[in-house]
Amino acid sequence: MNTTLTTHGRPTRDALPARRLGLVDRVALHLGIALIRWGRRPGRELARHERLANRHELALLARNHRAMLDAIEQDRNRERLAVARIH
Repeated sequence: MNTTLTTHGRPTRDALPARRLGLVDRVALHLGIALIRWGRRPGRELARHERLANRHELALLARNHRAMLDAIEQDRNRERLAVARIH
């Protein structure tokens, strides 16, 4: 009962010619990817919190940097005073 009525088999993947993408196909592909990325972006509320967190992190870094520079300046002043006392 399982007999084949056709004399030729199915075309294999190797037998099919490679199809090149046209300009319209490429534009559609790029547009689709851009729409997916746009749809996955964080919401406005999350973006606002992210900016706020970044601002706080930058302020903390600036404060630590200023504290480090102040400590270096204090060390230099101590050294100057120590040298002045010796002479």
